[in-house]
Amino acid sequence: MENKIRELRKIKKMSQEQLAKVCKVSRQTINAIENNKYDPTLDLAFRLAESLETRVDELFLYER
Repeated sequence: MENKIRELRKIKKMSQEQLAKVCKVSRQTINAIENNKYDPTLDLAFRLAESLETRVDELFLYER
């Protein structure tokens, strides 16, 4: 599952550390999600979407 977290985070001029703090996770977690090495829980997906002012379905791209 690919995502647009890095792209949206940079548009908002947020560092991984800042996004991590808002979402109450580590910077390493944000890095792993951005690099498609970790799929976030549903709760974290909603926190990420809210922090980046988007919807979960726009944040994550599901490929069949």
